[in-house]
Amino acid sequence: MVLIAPLSASADPPAAPSAAAAPAPPAAAPAPLEDVTASTVQVASGLRRPTALVAPDDGTGRLFITEKAGTVRVYHPDTGLAADPLLDVSEVVDMSGNERGLLGIALPPDFADSQELYLAYTALPDGAVTLARYRLGDGGGLENLLSQEHSEYSNHNGGQLAFGSDGHLYWSIGDGGGSGDPFRSGQRLDTLLGKIMRIDVSGSCGELPYCVPEDNPFVGVEGAREEIWLYGLRNPWRFSFDSADGSLWIGDVGQGRWEEINHLTPEQGGANLGWSCYEGLEVFEQEHCLPDTEYTEPVFTYPLGLDGNCAVIGGHVYRGEEFADLVGGTYIATDYCSSTVWALREDGDGGYLQAEIGKTATQVTAIGTTPEGEFYAVNDLPGGLHRVVFEEAGQTEPTCRVDYEATTWGTGLTAEITVTNTGTEPVTGWTLSFALPEGQRIVGDWNATFAQAGTVEVGNAAHNGTIPPGGSVSVGFVASHTGDTSAPEEFSLNGDACAVGG
Repeated sequence: MVLIAPLSASADPPAAPSAAAAPAPPAAAPAPLEDVTASTVQVASGLRRPTALVAPDDGTGRLFITEKAGTVRVYHPDTGLAADPLLDVSEVVDMSGNERGLLGIALPPDFADSQELYLAYTALPDGAVTLARYRLGDGGGLENLLSQEHSEYSNHNGGQLAFGSDGHLYWSIGDGGGSGDPFRSGQRLDTLLGKIMRIDVSGSCGELPYCVPEDNPFVGVEGAREEIWLYGLRNPWRFSFDSADGSLWIGDVGQGRWEEINHLTPEQGGANLGWSCYEGLEVFEQEHCLPDTEYTEPVFTYPLGLDGNCAVIGGHVYRGEEFADLVGGTYIATDYCSSTVWALREDGDGGYLQAEIGKTATQVTAIGTTPEGEFYAVNDLPGGLHRVVFEEAGQTEPTCRVDYEATTWGTGLTAEITVTNTGTEPVTGWTLSFALPEGQRIVGDWNATFAQAGTVEVGNAAHNGTIPPGGSVSVGFVASHTGDTSAPEEFSLNGDACAVGG
């Protein structure tokens, strides 16, 4: 018999105020989700397939951004993206295949003093998923801590790293790749595939360069890897901890029907999240289900394929100040292909409110937070860094305008496109997206790089990569047509909808 255990919302009861102190006034409730709009504002370009980002809590205001090939780049709001990498470990990184490479980065709570950082990557020569430590400034190189063989398939490597409120390091690995969990890794405890691990990296134990916490759920279980914290995962590409209560949010990428988000309390170590018995809330493969097993269901699922959805990108619970009145205490995630922003909020009765609240830039691979709790995101192609911002719905004004003029003849047309930055910040590195009517095919272009595959993606040239506030750039193309010479109806700049002029 297979059991599904509903997940209840978790929060420790507030401590009673002392007799000498008056209770603090309750925080104002954030806005209803349907009244919030999310978007992104690009602040840097020139990244090469960024995969993850973290912010050191050392007073410097920096962001560290990993790139797939094995480099760690540094961004500062005042000086932009540094040309030279902070770290380059490309000589040990296997970046073959779309999903291999340098995948995750985490900074310990004492980073300001220790200068240690932790990296997750697929290692040469055979793609083993590897956790390593590096100390900045000492030139000692990488110290490998833990690895999992992953040679048969190049996909489903997971790769998220994060320190929990307990000070331990958590690491995700996918199910080993292929399709349909061919190794049945999700439901096995003798492998790290399809798991989230929890280890203590503050010391070493015996021959291990780390320790297994004594309260890990499978310590002493025969045949089980004691590092395992959670199992039954397919490809938990991104997970995060809520700084308010230590709970864990996981975005687990689906197979063919459902993307899912899981939310677990710190007490739920050992939970089985279902894969590959379940995909989302549906039985995926009955033969993979274990007898007399309790499965913990996701708190939210959404369908693959609908509206272009393809892979959930797990985010964070917003605990910053700038947008607290809109999304305080709200979990934010997106989708790699559709760019839809999902918002989830506990309703106080054991359930969750949810809404679609906007769009990010295209192909976001990770969302990170500053020490102050504000959000940034990186996108895969063309490789940008973006601030994530929230506004009251209905109050958002487009920050770009597109003027489109076409001259037609016979079976051809020439189009001139002027893009104006109507916002208050420069746009550095840009992609203009639009759809042409059926029958129009681009055969030539100027002042930008045009790529037509379903939609048209226009990337800036070297000489017009920055559009200052109030500034414009002009680009154009020549196209053939089969009779329909109408103009595109919608344009977006770096994922943000533009006003359309003439």
